[in-house]
This record gives sequence, structure tokens and C-alpha cells, in this order.
Amino acid sequence: MNVTGIDATYYVVADVDSTTKFYAQLLGSEPDMRQGPVSEWSFPDGTSFGLYQSEQAEKGSNGSAIFAVADVATAVADAKGKGVHFHQDGEITDTPFCHMAFGEDNEGNQFILHHRKNG
Repeated sequence: MNVTGIDATYYVVADVDSTTKFYAQLLGSEPDMRQGPVSEWSFPDGTSFGLYQSEQAEKGSNGSAIFAVADVATAVADAKGKGVHFHQDGEITDTPFCHMAFGEDNEGNQFILHHRKNG
């Protein structure tokens, strides 16, 4: 087996309807696919982010999606304006390779708004 990339990142959630609403606001669009317990957004680079409702889902962080944005500060300000909670009030971490800010959705799943310095 030779893995060539990641096609999709999914969160298992307890309430797909409310979490879909959260991510529709955060991402600025409705999901490209919504069927039963699944919502999925597809991005121009060919990757996808999705939600899957399960009775076994526990509220709280069960992973972390990293969303590429053009400007982390602008994206944080926009998301905070929509009531999104960020760790350290949306403070941006500056590394030699990227800028990032850590937030969480309505079920406590963490996500990162991220910008590569070389991209």
C-alpha cells in the first residue's frame, strides 16, 4: 500500500443537523452532499470535510480538521463575529512554516484555521 494523500476528514457527531449548521456558517457554504446522517463539503483542491452522525458519538474532541485559509487573522475575526469559540481568544500561533488558530465547534471538536507561509 502506498498512501498518496488524504481525500477526506470526518468528525463523528451526535447531532449532524446542528453541527452541519455550525460548519455551514464557519465555511461559508452549505455542504455539497447531504444524505441521511452525513454532510460533506468538497474543496477546490479535491479534499473533503464531512460529518457523520452516530449514536456512539461522544461530545468533545475526537480529532482535528485543519482548514486552509488565505489569512488566519481575517478568518478568525470573521468566525468570531459568528460566535465561534477559539482557544486563547483566537490568538494566532506563528511558526517558521505557518500561521494557525485553534477553535472548536458546537460539539467540542477542535479545528484549526491554517495558512502555510510558502503557499
